[in-house]
Amino acid sequence: MDISTIDLFLEDRHAQLATEIDAFAEHSIGTLLHPHDDDSARLQARQILDLLGSAGWSRYTVPDSVNSVEALDLRACCLIREALAGASSLADAVFALQCLGSLPIALEGSDLLRSQWLPKVADGRAMAAFAMTEPEAGSDVGAIETRAESDGDGYVLNGRKILISNAGLADFYTVFAKTDSDAGSRGLSAFVVPAETPGLEFAGAQVMSEPHPLGEIRFRACRVPAGALLGSEGDGFKLGMRTLDRLRTTVAAAACGMANRALAEALEHARQRQQFGRKLADFQLVQEKLARMATDLTAARLLVYRAASEADLGADRVTMESAMAKAFATEAAQRIVDDAVQIIGGRGVLADHPVDRLYRAVRALRIYEGTTEMQHLVIARELLKG
Repeated sequence: MDISTIDLFLEDRHAQLATEIDAFAEHSIGTLLHPHDDDSARLQARQILDLLGSAGWSRYTVPDSVNSVEALDLRACCLIREALAGASSLADAVFALQCLGSLPIALEGSDLLRSQWLPKVADGRAMAAFAMTEPEAGSDVGAIETRAESDGDGYVLNGRKILISNAGLADFYTVFAKTDSDAGSRGLSAFVVPAETPGLEFAGAQVMSEPHPLGEIRFRACRVPAGALLGSEGDGFKLGMRTLDRLRTTVAAAACGMANRALAEALEHARQRQQFGRKLADFQLVQEKLARMATDLTAARLLVYRAASEADLGADRVTMESAMAKAFATEAAQRIVDDAVQIIGGRGVLADHPVDRLYRAVRALRIYEGTTEMQHLVIARELLKG
């Protein structure tokens, strides 16, 4: 990984980390067979979790201090996601969900919840999931219909969640549900629900074109103790947004990793492929594409590590910075991967070619953790405030 263009945002420790995660991604992740369907992806996700845990990478998904989000080394998470995404979108997703599902526990969980789950996440012994999305609640989080009703010394959950990464595979779910149905987003609360809890059901896989453990879960009179609540009743929306505000930048880093791999594949092909008696790299239209791809990638990485650096250095909020990074990087990555397919030509649309897999994987990044359109609204709102 070339960090020369972003080193002004990094500290000395990050240079060694970048070298080490590159080697791990190449030799431990890049050598895995690509999963060909949902079942094989689910098996490999567990294998990847074990690899991340045994190699020590999972420890970066849990803050050094469980008392503040600022203790999460966001630049390290970005470097890790960038390297993993270039090697395997599944490995990137496994790492990302460890962050996403466990950070709310670090922020608002009781000492018992933290001691129960965070060491296991850090060691790769527990797989996390983040259960927010519902059939009628995507960008509009306030439309969540899953209910959590207070009942004696606990809560009873009823409802369903869709498009949940690690559904049916996770050891625990960080679940967002309404404790006050009349309060909109202010009526949301968050709970930690172990996978074996009676009333929590895996309703089936939702299969993506690029294999990834995704699915639906349902809650039918699912009882959890009062200690499963994260923070206080009504804190769910704030906690969810605080989590996404920080981790959204890492989605942009993953986009950069996919884009970088696509650019590398396109460069190698252009240097070797002969057409009309010349190398593709000699044609100006191909050069124009390569130049645009490299420029977009460099700009995206600068936005990513600016946002991550500001968060690590103690900025109270990085709402606009992370929104800019995600919107630009994911859209740029889509263009870069598409250009790589165009340069490589027919081989680039074969199912076993890396850029075809990237083409299928990169599309989702423009949607999850806030669509590009939502990021543009966030950026405009922040501008108008000032």
